[in-house]
Amino acid sequence: MKILFLTENFPPETNAAATRVFERACYWVKWGHAVTVITCAPNFPHGSVFPGHRNRWYRTEDMSGIRVVRVKTFIASNTGVVRRTLDFLSFMVTGFAAALWQEKPDVIAATSPQFFTAVAGWAAGAVRGVPFVFELGDLWPASIAAVGALRTNLLLRLIERLELHLYRKSAAVLALTGAFKENLVGRGIPGGKIAVVMNGVDTWRYGPRPRDAALAGQWGLNRHFVVGYMGTHGMAHALGNVLEAADRLRGETNLRFVLVGAGAERQALMVEAERKRLDNVVFMPPQPKENMPAVWSLCDVALVHLKDSPVFAGVIPSKIFEAMAMGLPVLLAAPEGEASRVLSEDEAGVRVPAEDPDALAGAVVKLMKEDDTRRALARRSLAAAPRHSREHQARLTIEVLELAAAGRGDEAGRTA
Repeated sequence: MKILFLTENFPPETNAAATRVFERACYWVKWGHAVTVITCAPNFPHGSVFPGHRNRWYRTEDMSGIRVVRVKTFIASNTGVVRRTLDFLSFMVTGFAAALWQEKPDVIAATSPQFFTAVAGWAAGAVRGVPFVFELGDLWPASIAAVGALRTNLLLRLIERLELHLYRKSAAVLALTGAFKENLVGRGIPGGKIAVVMNGVDTWRYGPRPRDAALAGQWGLNRHFVVGYMGTHGMAHALGNVLEAADRLRGETNLRFVLVGAGAERQALMVEAERKRLDNVVFMPPQPKENMPAVWSLCDVALVHLKDSPVFAGVIPSKIFEAMAMGLPVLLAAPEGEASRVLSEDEAGVRVPAEDPDALAGAVVKLMKEDDTRRALARRSLAAAPRHSREHQARLTIEVLELAAAGRGDEAGRTA
């Protein structure tokens, strides 16, 4: 089968969408499918093109057997609604144009969170007479409204109408969580065409290992209990709450919170940590994907953190599964919902209410002091990881793509 996939994020970028699309596509190529990915020059999250790349109108490369087509976009850092929207819209235009020039595929897919990529995929499918599959990675624009980046107004209502139009016109929808599917069904989208395929992890990339001595020495973490957060420092993650918890735990001199990544809120967080003189908070810059197992090895506990909003109750951050594959207990500070359900079913960690610094501080102390509890959670976390393998996710996804290509997208809901 010939698959054309549109995604604004792709390696060497390391965010969830880039990793998810790439790792599944590697399996599809291995299984004999021809995969073309349309993306842009890697620049997320800083809004500067990665070394060795240029923001050209059209460039192709081979990456692990995947044909990668990179197109020119208006590049902006992950800050500011207007500039980011221009970034999204530019990829919608150039990605759509590039899709028209590719060999005719059997199916076209596109991934959110920003759904202008999905607009490009749907439009290309309509022009070329090819089924379109919408992968729903986030309830956008609801998520940006939830963090206050976009007010509920006429523009938001118009975007939501376009969102629903895309769901209706797609041959099938791939939802990353059951809550996303429930949301769509509640808004009139037929459940039969919606498959739930959760995020996952390439378990062979990760695994328990001793703390990386060189990296620990570099960051002064050789003798500390480390609570690690890996990922975007954005409005949706409310990491100011971590600083509040760290402030309450100044007396625990053996404790360090390590925040690894980048995002719109990172600089403000660093300034606030400096203002409060939080010596127990360490900010590490984004790391290449190949370095992540070493970075995870520094951690005693994996922290997953989300803003206190009903929208984020339906989210399952992919870092949960990486932590499981590393054999780490997960400390989830988020609204009760999909992520807490996974954590509870797998008995892989503990949850505290979102944006409650006292609860977060208390859970950290408990995990730090109670070795037996922490080790038991770690064992169950590692045991659960194979149930969330990327290979399993890739198989479920290819089944949906095959159904859509065969004109049977309304049966997608049966796959998962």
